[in-house]
Amino acid sequence: MGGLFLALEQSGLGAAMRESSFLYPLANVLHIVGLVCFAGAIAIMDARLMGAFEALPLRSFVSRWRKVAMAAFAVQIVSGFMLFSAEASAIIDNPVFQLKLLLIAIGLGNVVVFELVTKPGIAGWQGGQPPMIAKISGAVSLLAWIAVAAAGRLIAYF
Repeated sequence: MGGLFLALEQSGLGAAMRESSFLYPLANVLHIVGLVCFAGAIAIMDARLMGAFEALPLRSFVSRWRKVAMAAFAVQIVSGFMLFSAEASAIIDNPVFQLKLLLIAIGLGNVVVFELVTKPGIAGWQGGQPPMIAKISGAVSLLAWIAVAAAGRLIAYF
């Protein structure tokens, strides 16, 4: 498996990321912009699930912000892959990077649970205090994605 990451690092993309004076910083800025947009959209949706913005209908509110979150997540995946390619063989062994991948899996797993369990369970919710399952889903999401961002920033220090 290590050979795959070494090959990525030695690829044209990996070399370009290391050798270009603007590609790595550009990818880094895009990753941060993606993070800010993603975090904002997630925080707003999760806050709604946990009971904030009660006057706004859940379905249309989440639908709008989900589009922002998905676009921002796509920016993060692409820019993150570009950053990763520069030093893939070293970064893959970094325990904080491994933790970040686990936390991303938890965040995405929570999305799947939301879609399959939580969303159908709150379909009749018309406002007021959200059901406990919605609050839990929002809290797990918020904590998972905050932890992903923190781990991402800590990779350089380990």
